Amino acid sequence: MSNENELEYYKRAYEQEKVRAASLAGRLADAKNEADSLRFQLDRIKNNPMWKASKPLRQAMHWGLRNYRRLRNLGGPRGIAVKLRQKKIEAQAKRLHGTASFPTPEEAKRQRGAVFERMVKFSILVPVYNTPLKFLDEMIESVLAQTYQNWEICLADGSDAEHGEVGARCLEYAEKDSRVKYRKLEKNEGISGNTNRCYEMAAGDYIGLFDHDDVLHPAALYEYVKVINGQGADYIYCDETTFKGESIDNMITLHFKPDYAPDNLRANNYICHFSVFARSLLEGTELFRSGFDGSQDHDMILRLTSKAKNVVHVPKLLYYWRSHKASTASDISAKPYAIAAAKGAVAAHLQSCGFKNFEIKSTRAFETIFEIKYEIEREDKISILIPNKDHVSDLRRCVESILERSTYENYEIIIIENNSVQRETFDYYKTLEGRDKITTVTYKGEFNYSKINNFGAGFARGKYLLLLNNDTQVISMNWLESMLMYAQRPDVGAVGAKLYYGDRTIQHAGVVIGLGAHRTAGHTHYKINYDNLGYMGRLCYAQNVSAVTGACLMVKKSLYDGLGGLDESFRVALNDVDFCLRLREKGYLNVFTPFAELYHFESASRGSDTADASRAERYERESEHFREKWKAVLEKGDPYYNPNFSLDYSDYTLRAD
Repeated sequence: MSNENELEYYKRAYEQEKVRAASLAGRLADAKNEADSLRFQLDRIKNNPMWKASKPLRQAMHWGLRNYRRLRNLGGPRGIAVKLRQKKIEAQAKRLHGTASFPTPEEAKRQRGAVFERMVKFSILVPVYNTPLKFLDEMIESVLAQTYQNWEICLADGSDAEHGEVGARCLEYAEKDSRVKYRKLEKNEGISGNTNRCYEMAAGDYIGLFDHDDVLHPAALYEYVKVINGQGADYIYCDETTFKGESIDNMITLHFKPDYAPDNLRANNYICHFSVFARSLLEGTELFRSGFDGSQDHDMILRLTSKAKNVVHVPKLLYYWRSHKASTASDISAKPYAIAAAKGAVAAHLQSCGFKNFEIKSTRAFETIFEIKYEIEREDKISILIPNKDHVSDLRRCVESILERSTYENYEIIIIENNSVQRETFDYYKTLEGRDKITTVTYKGEFNYSKINNFGAGFARGKYLLLLNNDTQVISMNWLESMLMYAQRPDVGAVGAKLYYGDRTIQHAGVVIGLGAHRTAGHTHYKINYDNLGYMGRLCYAQNVSAVTGACLMVKKSLYDGLGGLDESFRVALNDVDFCLRLREKGYLNVFTPFAELYHFESASRGSDTADASRAERYERESEHFREKWKAVLEKGDPYYNPNFSLDYSDYTLRAD
């Protein structure tokens, strides 16, 4: 290209960008004007004396509507009966995870006598500060009760002069058991500094972090040494619960966690307790950094899990986090600096991973549960594939919502016509002719969702494919950006959106393999209300999942082509889950983001998979095919769905057994 031609090319590109920027500015101005107009009208209503006088009536009405929605979402009287049964199951399950789960004397003796190839030594670090003696005793006694015996507990005491009894009690334990190490600090250096002083005392192969007022399950170290020997784990964590009062059986919140999920961890420190890691992971780095006091554990966990070769989650409740007035477990708002520290920890981690120009925002779930906005590195073309057979009103609504609401400009829509018979369908296609963003191609074979999408992908000019059902409707204007920011990453395979039914209950928020009656795959948080926070806030942040629905799925075209597209042996169902599992098999992460929102009027196009006998039979055949193909994966279980949850329900109900 000559210099003159190159200059002309850049001039055209510049003019195109100016037009695009002007268009976006105009649309944003229109949206702002509309918002201002609505705000003005709302203020007028709120300042009206009649509005103020009717407040009690409105409150009563809203109470009635809330309870009506709850009743509707439960499915009426039958749903209420199911929910009550689930509550009973959960109450039973809670009892199983307290002191009733402690090993019997016979089992404890067996565990104490167990010999492993690697009888590693654990150094448990406990920064002590003005600890109530009752809490201190229970904490130390829970370590002394460990069935695996090769450990030491390192106590660094930063207590003030008015709490000399803390040091005296620690010395009593140290005199009775040489594995208890105690050091009185000259001054209190805060959480990070005091813990670092603990580490200076440590001689173990593995380092464990333990708060001065919490309690360990007696088999915690035994379970950890098993995965060190059996799986080569160099970073380990477990499930945990908060408890209140005199007994750990008085559990408040049970947190059953997924296996290692880097996107979850960036948005939310779900790993937390009981973190234990190989000493070698600290080579060349600090344990706690004082600049992140209040969120020093999140900073450390992000750094060390990034270095670890094998992060292992023990799916057992082995850590009891005491909730009292002064604890973070009780109320993080008591420590507002922790929120800023948490954002700083995530930012430092993202920078170390090479990310730039990102934004970290607190979500409605919690101040330390984050929405992370990654920079769109290149505005590459996205090819949106929409299979269609008649149902022109659904298709029109879908297409118009894309055109009207999308702020991302560089996309094309490929409608894949498949055996429509209604004249109005073809009349609508004619209205789309000549539109520079829309193409209609014709697939003439019998209905096979996989074949249709594979056929349509052959016409795609984009770097990314977005599989989209014709019975969807865009809600969030930045839906494409919200998906692309993940799909562009080299470690990510498929990205899925948050989908709602027309009544604003959730249709899709990620897929769990093995869930449901067919034990193939199912959607979590299914049919709960749109404003629900989800289990432990999961509906409020992007996270790793085994699979996402093909009703709205973004993936690099190179990955799609490299896998041969969707498996055409799955004609109607489970082709999307199969595709995602093949991506996972290649080492890619699949991501669900709640910040790309659409309606999905599911099965409006073709009906339910089990609506009649023939469809039910076909669905069972495909289910059997899926169970056979992914037998080993299904037996192992979904890594992002804790095995303590029932596979019979989609709402994170605990297993009863």
